[in-house]
Amino acid sequence: MTSNTNINISSTGNAASDLSDLKLNIVLAGVGGQGTLVAGKLLGTVALKLGLDVKVSEVHGMSQRGGSVITYVRIGSKVFSPIIEKGTADFCLAFEELEALRWSGLLKTGGTMIINSQKIRPLPVLMGKAEYPQNIKSALETAAPPSTRIVEINALATALDAGSSRAVNMVMLGALSYFTEVSIDLWEEAVMEVFEKKAKLIPLNLQAFHFGRDLMR
Repeated sequence: MTSNTNINISSTGNAASDLSDLKLNIVLAGVGGQGTLVAGKLLGTVALKLGLDVKVSEVHGMSQRGGSVITYVRIGSKVFSPIIEKGTADFCLAFEELEALRWSGLLKTGGTMIINSQKIRPLPVLMGKAEYPQNIKSALETAAPPSTRIVEINALATALDAGSSRAVNMVMLGALSYFTEVSIDLWEEAVMEVFEKKAKLIPLNLQAFHFGRDLMR
């Protein structure tokens, strides 16, 4: 069983207009508990601070049991549909290796996929009814057009360096930020806004974000 949730996002900050023509389709693919929904809300906050329209939609199965979770984020001057069609994603952030393989078809030619090297074995693998695919990054690189960028990072280890395994989502967003024109100040403002009700978590999440961005340098 799957369900679809559209997420409403509001921003209290001032809109920036220097990237008013920006159009992005971003896929966040992971498993339950990896924070893809929070990452989607943060991307939505960034978009609103830029004065852009945004649609964030989450589709998930049994997410509380480690099931596949995918969040679509569409940003532009006007966005009508929350769904990202096959071959149209500018970025695909795979929070787990198998999810990279599962959702790679959404990435457009010339797009960028950022893969967390973490392996979370699904129930059929744990029960011995299936095998976890090997050499996923190599397989994706072989199948992808030459203009497609595929980057693999150890987001879990980096999150732990920042102070918590739960900060994998901020590491992934930090890596993504390196490939966008959005200012680092605006990203930081969005992190602080998303976590404003849990202020004690702001320093950790900011550090994880910067650690992820530094991995791309």
